[in-house]
Amino acid sequence: MGGSVDTFVKGLAWVGTRTDHYEQMVAFYRDTLRLPLDHEEGEFAIFKLADGSKAEVFGPSDTEHTHFSTGPVVGFLVDDVRSARKLMEADGIEFIGPAHEWEPTGEAWSHFRAPNGYVCEIVQGPKR
Repeated sequence: MGGSVDTFVKGLAWVGTRTDHYEQMVAFYRDTLRLPLDHEEGEFAIFKLADGSKAEVFGPSDTEHTHFSTGPVVGFLVDDVRSARKLMEADGIEFIGPAHEWEPTGEAWSHFRAPNGYVCEIVQGPKR
């Protein structure tokens, strides 16, 4: 892949976990790790960290993240999801479904399988 890691991946922006222990994980993130709860709806919770990164918890009733079956999913921060995805696909990386964008903020993400079979994602932050 062209470029160095310093210019391609900017940091870790997101981590998500799907769990049968939703209430316990929310309490752990909120009470033990003292992460501020930004949003909760049904069995979906978003915690926003001081650096702008996010940690999300998905409970068993969530049907959109059933592919999160290998453990926590890490989001690698890139400048542009669509161009990063093209570069990674050229290197033989298998993506899961289409790229997604949250239009109100310009945030975007795309899930893929790492060579070890784990699900990961590339993510771009909100447009400023």
